[in-house]
Amino acid sequence: MKIGDIEFPDKPVFLAPMEDVTDIGFRLLCKRFGVDMVYTEFVSSDALIRHVNKTKEKLKISEEERPVAIQIYGRDVDSMVEAARICEESNPDILDINFGCPVKKVAGKGAGSGMLRTPELMLEITREVVKAVKIPVTVKTRLGWDHESKIIVELAERLQDTGIKALTIHGRTRSQMYTGEADWSLIADVKKNPRMHIPIIGNGDVTTPEICKQRFDETGVDAIMIGRGSIGSPWIFEEVKYYLQTGNMLPKKPFVWYMDILKEYIEGNVERSGERGGIIHSRRHLAASCLFKGIPDFKKTRIAMLRANTKDELFDIMDSIPNNFEIK
Repeated sequence: MKIGDIEFPDKPVFLAPMEDVTDIGFRLLCKRFGVDMVYTEFVSSDALIRHVNKTKEKLKISEEERPVAIQIYGRDVDSMVEAARICEESNPDILDINFGCPVKKVAGKGAGSGMLRTPELMLEITREVVKAVKIPVTVKTRLGWDHESKIIVELAERLQDTGIKALTIHGRTRSQMYTGEADWSLIADVKKNPRMHIPIIGNGDVTTPEICKQRFDETGVDAIMIGRGSIGSPWIFEEVKYYLQTGNMLPKKPFVWYMDILKEYIEGNVERSGERGGIIHSRRHLAASCLFKGIPDFKKTRIAMLRANTKDELFDIMDSIPNNFEIK
């Protein structure tokens, strides 16, 4: 599979862009575990052209994480074009346009998946961004705004005509947010459309190696993107790649090995953002990690981890977790 001139192995697996999750530390960690491409957090075009420092920080990438895509979102042509040019100066491998974020502060203002209500504007923005930069441009979107307006099959063709080099589809509508189950049937319909020739990347509810293989087999997508299944569990990419290559599950490692990975991530966050900021940034990973699934009476421990104020306090709590149970 190729996106522009970038070649990927058979059945590649990507890390989805996620706000407050896919910072450079987490991207590098996932890269170590074999992910084939990573995406930055969402970058607001309006904030970027106003030179908001926190937004500009999201453009920092490293050579070790390549190939890497910067993802931008916005709601008008001029700001998206200007932001795209600014992003290109950071030398990403790909520029991705976010037409999929469902949260109210984005979609409610017409950006992200809000663009599914104004497809003509979506197409105009995409067309002009493609013209504005020399690097490959891709798009990530959803099935439609709601159950009555699942427009993705026709929309995919029209997006392809703008010159994008790949399309990622999350198998939900905007109105679903992240509830219910992702519907991959329309993703399959897009992929099987004989008029489509760009790579189609599927996304939604891929949380295990078995599900990943099933989605590849059933839909024929060119790549799969994993989002929430990776939060607090960057090793999922190693497990998925092993399963796709061998048909067997990767043997589980000792509990302490996984804990050391999470501690390493926390330490990196503390180094970059200070103790308080680093701990706050790490909380989402600790709360969501599958590592703690099945531990009896774990609620109090999880709350204690999320309330910890220092690295030493947090690590003491983590060290108190029993490690003599079967890892799920």
